[in-house]
Amino acid sequence: MFAGTGSDVGKSVVATAFCRIFKEDGYQPAPFKAQNMALNSYATPEGLEIGRAQAVQAEAAGVPCHTDMNPLLLKPNSDHTSQVVLNGRPIGNYHAREYFGEETKGGISRDMLRNEVHLAFDRLASRYNPIVMEGAGSIAEINLRHRDLVNMSMAMHAHADVILVADIDRGGVFASVYGTIMLLPPEERKLIKGIIINKFRGDISLFDEGRRMIEELCGIPVLAVLPYFRDIHIEEEDSVSLEMKSREALAGKVNVAVVMLRHISNFTDFDVLEHDERVHLFYTNNTEEIQKADIIIIPGSKSTIADMIELRRNGVAQAILRASHDGKTVMGICGGYQMMGEEILDPDHVEGDVERMPGLGLLPTRTTMSGEKRTVQSSFRFLDYPDECHGYEIHMGETCAVRDSSRNFPAGYYLNDNCFGTYMHGILDNSVVIDHLLRTFSEKTKGRRQFDYAAYKEEQYAKLAAETRKFTDMDKLYDILKGKTKAQ
Repeated sequence: MFAGTGSDVGKSVVATAFCRIFKEDGYQPAPFKAQNMALNSYATPEGLEIGRAQAVQAEAAGVPCHTDMNPLLLKPNSDHTSQVVLNGRPIGNYHAREYFGEETKGGISRDMLRNEVHLAFDRLASRYNPIVMEGAGSIAEINLRHRDLVNMSMAMHAHADVILVADIDRGGVFASVYGTIMLLPPEERKLIKGIIINKFRGDISLFDEGRRMIEELCGIPVLAVLPYFRDIHIEEEDSVSLEMKSREALAGKVNVAVVMLRHISNFTDFDVLEHDERVHLFYTNNTEEIQKADIIIIPGSKSTIADMIELRRNGVAQAILRASHDGKTVMGICGGYQMMGEEILDPDHVEGDVERMPGLGLLPTRTTMSGEKRTVQSSFRFLDYPDECHGYEIHMGETCAVRDSSRNFPAGYYLNDNCFGTYMHGILDNSVVIDHLLRTFSEKTKGRRQFDYAAYKEEQYAKLAAETRKFTDMDKLYDILKGKTKAQ
């Protein structure tokens, strides 16, 4: 298990690295995270839902993703409530007080949830070896220990060798490592077999003395001091990474603006555009920047109606309509597709108290929210192109056309070359779709390469594994996993 001294220390990327390393070394690894909280999710081949991070880790491991890799997924609806997805299916919306209580509504208890994640791990461990586990946040939140499903209680059930990951870039690495270990009770502390210092900037040899001091303080070997990777790109797990994205248009390239929704979800849909040299991708809810864009994409949302209300309030809805009127391309994905229609109906109050909300009116469609969630992987043809494309749907609600679409379009509506929407996540991972979007911008794209996203991701996994292996004492790590060494 790669456990953390805190949130955003790099556990997910480290786990991804070792999924690929173990695969390269001839093993059959699989990722596991008992409980994930994220709005980026993915549909398994069976049509069930898991956190996107575990799907990425499974891809790095070279195995199909499965709900046993992430049996419990929390998808925040607001600051206080989340949709709870258990074994790939939603079981309801819960207030934090309900979810973290001993007995939640509907008879869902912490003991029941703990049993479910343990069963998922046991099933996974019977099929793969090793299991590359990931913790959540800090393992030393002593006020939450009795509620823990994902960190040390899970490690104890799995008899896992725990590797503690700390972020040196944020400062205080000695206190965070030592304090984390010292706050654990003895039975949990003995599971900590190694330490990884992550995100080091500069000459790593300058930390040799620091490594020795940590080992003396904690009695646990430092297995790696990993550099701050700048040129390796792995999909991010949560919206914290959006704070680092570009916010403004850029001259000389095709500008693609993703509308920055308050409840944005599945923004990994746009990772491919970040690395396509023909495109400048930026996230914004600034009306002036939206007007500068060549292509505007309205992304997925966990609260479509609430975000539609906000777009009207902040003027972005009007900016999108002006851009469309001026001939700019407007595309919606999932919740964004729903917003592009004439209206959104919620008679059963699936999202809240608002039963009817006018949409942008760009597409002749109407959406009715329902409690049933559709999760499915799909193969499809994009318009009249012969290439086979792939994507996945994860959405609640059904959208119907007020009048028939004039062209065949996957899980959506194609009004014309500048206005269309779809429920298909991952649609932009298909090069034929990107090429179609950029077909009218030959002056800006001339001399720039077509982008192969699948090959690019494989290249990134290989680079991540090679760099991680370079700075890790792999012999000592394998000795730990084979039970040849113990913490000092």
